[in-house]
Amino acid sequence: MRVPWIVGVTGASGTPYAAAVLRGLVDAGQPVDLMVSRAARLTVLDETGVAFRDGHWTGDLRAWLGVEPKDVRYWAAGDLAAGPSSGSYPARGMVVVPASTAACAGIALGLSKDLLQRAAEVNLKERRPVVLVPRETPVSRSHLEHLIALHDAGAVVLPASPGFYGAGARATAQQLVDFVAGKVLDAIGVPHELFRRWQGGIRAGAVEPPIVERADPESQ
Repeated sequence: MRVPWIVGVTGASGTPYAAAVLRGLVDAGQPVDLMVSRAARLTVLDETGVAFRDGHWTGDLRAWLGVEPKDVRYWAAGDLAAGPSSGSYPARGMVVVPASTAACAGIALGLSKDLLQRAAEVNLKERRPVVLVPRETPVSRSHLEHLIALHDAGAVVLPASPGFYGAGARATAQQLVDFVAGKVLDAIGVPHELFRRWQGGIRAGAVEPPIVERADPESQ
């Protein structure tokens, strides 16, 4: 039986994070069910130039990811009769990346505004792994309260906060994106090689800053 990871993409800025997670899942040979909200289509178009359309999603997804989307099934966000809307639909869990404040609120409150929110709620109630990647900053009190509610419901709240130790101060934008995507894959137990893991000590080739001895002002 095909048991996919569900990936939901909302309208928050940060579609490169979604693309990196999707490529990581495809590279790992994992089946994926994909949902792209209506707002996310505008963000994908703005950030990548790719017009993501329901009727042409295969070619559009290929253009967006830059790889062949193997074993990916797409569900329209407005299709509330779709398989992932039911707890009986087989799924390993769900990732919402990036997760907008509106999507986080809708999932936390159980609004089921669209298929993406409904699927996330279903996976929470079925006690499957659910990872949400909020990117917006700064955050308001209401957003923090919704994130706490999601945490208490069993979700992993994984902000898009890249670490620099994997590539140093000269890290490229893609390396920082891959760091966050790798942390997402870690959270759901999918193997990857998206970033260099911390091994302790100073990174090879790094130069320690010189120690500057300051004169005692009383001796001057």
